[in-house]
Amino acid sequence: MAYNVMIIDDSKSMRHVIKKVLKISGLEIGEIIEAGNGQEALDQLQDHWVDIILSDMHMPVMDGMEFLRRLGTHADFHDVPVVLVTTERNEERLAQAMALGARAYLSKPFQPEEFRSLVLKLLGVENGWELAQSDEGCDF
Repeated sequence: MAYNVMIIDDSKSMRHVIKKVLKISGLEIGEIIEAGNGQEALDQLQDHWVDIILSDMHMPVMDGMEFLRRLGTHADFHDVPVVLVTTERNEERLAQAMALGARAYLSKPFQPEEFRSLVLKLLGVENGWELAQSDEGCDF
């Protein structure tokens, strides 16, 4: 089964990194939908079905918190897991995001293995292999 993924981040570079990690994760990826902020993401969701959403918290126009608030009002996307991929370290704000519907968060920089494991878990996919090891390191 191919999974459709939405990546929301105002940094085009970070969206590119997340796409690369998804592609080497071993998951069968269908469509990858990108958005630069929460409003763009909501607009894109009108035309696309996604299985998981990977979102930053700090973005212009509509940040991750407001995106979570508005996504919660859409019955079609109530069960779609949202993972925050963020530099946010404030535990209170992270708890608020979880209360708004985020299923998990991953702190930047992250290890591809940690990212992969979390995404597989939230999609209900068995983790049957590991990413190849590298002496270069892969912190993103």
